Amino acid sequence: MSPTPPSPDPRIGLRGGEMNAAEAKWNMRVVSETPPPPRFLGKVNSDIAFIGNYAIQGSFDGYQVWDISNPAHPSLKTAYVCPGSQSDVSVYKNLLFVSGESLNGRLDCGTGGVTEAVSSARLRGVRIFDITDIANPRNVANVQTCRGSHTHTLLVDPKDKNNVYIYISGSSRVRSSTELAGCADIPSPTDPNSALFRIEVIKVPLAHPEQAAIVSSPRIFNNLTAPAVHSDAPEDIANNRKMVDAARANGGFVWTTRTGERVMPGFIVSQLLDSLVTARKGAGVPTSADTAKLRQIIPELSAHNVQPLDPSAPNPGPTQCHDITVYPAAGLAGGACAGYGLLLDIKDPAHPIRLAAAADSNFSYWHSATFNNGGTKVLFSDEWGGGTQAKCRDTDKREWGADAIFTLANGKPTFHSYYKLPAPQTRQENCVAHNGSLIPIPGRDIMVQAWYQGGVSVFDWTDVDHPREIAFFDRGPVDSTRLTLAGSWSAYWYNGLIVSSEIVRGLDIFELTPSAFISQNEIDAAKTVKFDYLNVQGQQRLVWPPSFALARAYVDQIARGNELSEARVSALRATLSSAESAHGARRSSALLAAASRLTTEAASSHNAARLHMLAAAMRDLARAGS
Repeated sequence: MSPTPPSPDPRIGLRGGEMNAAEAKWNMRVVSETPPPPRFLGKVNSDIAFIGNYAIQGSFDGYQVWDISNPAHPSLKTAYVCPGSQSDVSVYKNLLFVSGESLNGRLDCGTGGVTEAVSSARLRGVRIFDITDIANPRNVANVQTCRGSHTHTLLVDPKDKNNVYIYISGSSRVRSSTELAGCADIPSPTDPNSALFRIEVIKVPLAHPEQAAIVSSPRIFNNLTAPAVHSDAPEDIANNRKMVDAARANGGFVWTTRTGERVMPGFIVSQLLDSLVTARKGAGVPTSADTAKLRQIIPELSAHNVQPLDPSAPNPGPTQCHDITVYPAAGLAGGACAGYGLLLDIKDPAHPIRLAAAADSNFSYWHSATFNNGGTKVLFSDEWGGGTQAKCRDTDKREWGADAIFTLANGKPTFHSYYKLPAPQTRQENCVAHNGSLIPIPGRDIMVQAWYQGGVSVFDWTDVDHPREIAFFDRGPVDSTRLTLAGSWSAYWYNGLIVSSEIVRGLDIFELTPSAFISQNEIDAAKTVKFDYLNVQGQQRLVWPPSFALARAYVDQIARGNELSEARVSALRATLSSAESAHGARRSSALLAAASRLTTEAASSHNAARLHMLAAAMRDLARAGS
């Protein structure tokens, strides 16, 4: 069990292929790799939520419910077809919540899409399903929002047993007020009528989910200005120039953004043409006159992109969050909000308050957040390239498309370091930091994270200044001849397993294996933490029940850190073995005596906290066994 990563790195040069690519792994075991069901082949899988023995996997075409009670052979419980990207999912008790943002999403989950610019059939917001019969979900409510729901966050307030709250992060254009009353596309951060510069909070009565409704629209972006950003990588600048020239030559649309000339994304072209059709009170497919009108207004749109509302004022900051992670036990949320990482006070769940905002010119697009279990640190990820680009190339800076690690004190974040996947990926692999979760290794901050076609990386950020990778899994590119969207969207720890939503290849399940970085006792202790349900963006405090695995995990950490002599570590292990085979008063007295001595030793230790944690684990064991 070498503490040195394998060299050369086996992830470099892996053979490509959609379902038969070569694989590399280190300190992880593949439990199963399950392809999508026929109806979801060739579609885009997205995020995952968990309840009981089920993994609920979102998809741009709906969602799939997998029974993972036998993780070596997951079985499909239902494949629910309901187009409307990106179908982020969360779950609580008998309710399933699904995000919808695209213009083709229908209230009836039909596959025909929505062709009209304004339609009462369109769903842009959150769908609510009753999953009492999980094989036959029943849509019981839909909450419409002005910008749709790119992602959402479920907040379970420990003070409110009757309701749950949903924070909506909508990043699409504002829909017409003709389609949803009250929607106004006003590009002013100070105008209270604008559907921009805010999030929505939905309150869901658990007994009557059909009464779910928006209860507030907190304007958490007030007084933020556009942050400094980094330029593109040199090869991206050259490639962009080629794409812009090709678009002009072939009749495409080019506009100017704050980072220079860009090909206008297809979805924005579609949205603008739809708006022009609506403005002339038309219907159906845009005409050539609509296309010509769009070309006429592109200079105005470009000026709006790069100029502030008031020429004497700075450009305004973000108008939405991409994702928000709430940590109710700490009363905090981390908002990954395009150009900023926000720290929010959520003690009143319906009215979050911004405590602090962090900007970083090395970050392109703040994407998601993860707190450590103590709520004393937060990690933000940067989705440079939007998840569709190759941003882990050997020419890319280590600070770009990475994770940024902060400590928290008095409601303020302090930056310490970056973590980025250490293995360079090819130009045919979309790769950047994406969704991950804590692994409940006691006394440490360890995380598993998806990196799209960069695979899955497990890293330790206990030392905020020196994070390091300690395990990984990777495949070769889906297509070694061109860049295409694929890879791990989310990789989360759930009840002893690492479950990964593979965008193209289906559902992957892994286990950690013992290594120089994580002992079997630490893995066993992690597996004692059981969730009834898990939504990673609704972070729950990790609590370890009393166990000998927990005590032994702390002993292993003490040994790894040379915090006691070898003889003393051996004595502690012998005490635990003897106590485990004893019962009643004999077990309790042995454990309490050992705990008392550890408390004394902690006074002169260079890591007193670890010795106190072991002593507390022994006392808990003594009480549990008495």
